[in-house]
Amino acid sequence: MLLRLTQTAAAIALTAGTAMADYSLTILHTNDFHARFEPISKYDSGCSAEDNTAGECFGGTARLVNAIKDAKARSNNAILVDGGDQFQGTLFYTYYKGKLAAEMMNKLGYDAMTVGNHEFDDGPEVLAGFIDAINFPILMSNADVSGEPLLADKLAKSTVIERGGEKIGLIGLTPQDTHELASPGKNIIFTDPSDAVQGEVDKLTEAGVTKIIVLSHSGYGVDQRVAENTTGVDVIVGGHSNTLLSNTDERAEGPYPTMVGSTAIVQAYAYGKYLGELNVTFDDAGNVTEATGDPILIDASVAEDEETVARIAEAAAPLEEIRNRVVAETSAPIGGDRDVCRAMECSMGSLIADAMLARVKDQGVQIAIQNGGGIRASIDAGPITMGEVLTVLPFQNTLSTFQVTGATVVEALENGVSQVEEGAGRFAQVAGMTYAFDASKPAGERVSDVMVDGAPIDLEKTYGVVSNNYVRNGGDGYKMFINAENAYDFGPDVADVTAEYLAAQGPFTPVTDGRITVK
Repeated sequence: MLLRLTQTAAAIALTAGTAMADYSLTILHTNDFHARFEPISKYDSGCSAEDNTAGECFGGTARLVNAIKDAKARSNNAILVDGGDQFQGTLFYTYYKGKLAAEMMNKLGYDAMTVGNHEFDDGPEVLAGFIDAINFPILMSNADVSGEPLLADKLAKSTVIERGGEKIGLIGLTPQDTHELASPGKNIIFTDPSDAVQGEVDKLTEAGVTKIIVLSHSGYGVDQRVAENTTGVDVIVGGHSNTLLSNTDERAEGPYPTMVGSTAIVQAYAYGKYLGELNVTFDDAGNVTEATGDPILIDASVAEDEETVARIAEAAAPLEEIRNRVVAETSAPIGGDRDVCRAMECSMGSLIADAMLARVKDQGVQIAIQNGGGIRASIDAGPITMGEVLTVLPFQNTLSTFQVTGATVVEALENGVSQVEEGAGRFAQVAGMTYAFDASKPAGERVSDVMVDGAPIDLEKTYGVVSNNYVRNGGDGYKMFINAENAYDFGPDVADVTAEYLAAQGPFTPVTDGRITVK
């Protein structure tokens, strides 16, 4: 079972005997890039030109150009693939939608990608335009798009490419709960990942394709289950959970590759900070005999391609006035780390929830709920620009106010902690209330000690709640809010609300004050 996950590829003899005709392939991969075309700071947000010159920044498309070029030079056969979520995350996406992502991915020479949930953030129309602009296939096996005319003839479940005279089958996966995470519309039906993958593997195998790679935007845990529940998958290139797998980085969540049976699973964190490099050897029957490698840290040691630097600077010009405007100052870093904000109280979550509540408290609102998945970066100490705030809150979600019973609030909190083991984005950061949870208990029975304004929550009382329009309309599993009373979803952008709250504080001091207790 999952005990096998501690094994490294180097320690595993995957087949017996000597292959007659070994074939080697380097799989270069990225995932969860989220429009980070420019270099990022150690907090995964914007990095200034001065810090970049000083060697303190990571990633950026201009560095990836050279990192990919160098990696391909080390290999006799190489492919470049992406695990989804190119969309959303910076002003570049807000302004250009998928157009700049398509241009840069074409420049980097991708061979294929899978559909991430954020590729649906602006509905099928924007995704369809992106597909029209890219020079490579985008794949999604576990969805029926036949009822969506904008995508029905554009999205394949799998494809076959050739490299070094050999056929390689590629299969795409997207989260089964994409309908809760994004805005795909009502015409697309998402299905079980394992069944979908096995169906495509069978088709590819029947066509004589024996080397099969799944591009999966489904998370590290789902990838392990897919590997266990299917046969014929050689490699899974993952995404969605922003997992760093590595044999050399102490922060890694598992080995690179993670082996489940004979399937090698890889993932390379997010935001272009790493380039995954997996070297796989197949025997003449298409069995993997060796799988080794490690993500490459895209730091200042990787030179930037000057032509790409210039193009991104040109694309950034319309954004400068917006993002360079200083809106506030913070005395210490405001923590928006994904692993924290999806598991416990984080200072960024408390800030955003406090800001939302302060904006509407005079309307009788008592409770604020912000989904941890809507928090996309931290902010370092010092001046805070609007660009930094928009990197933290890039989704253009609007403030939503509504009324529900105390019982519904508790149900919402249970939803928030129901998938905390998986790092799900539904985790509830709050203001105006406190609660505790015990993740060792069954989902739906984890929450306790819920207090509102210092008093135990009354399950029958009606409370005023503020959140964002995504959560209020059922996103991240918050279906209990869909039929809320007196709902108004058209308030100001949550990013603007947060920026204005910060500005009103004077120098801001981040806090975590015990409003969420982990038992």
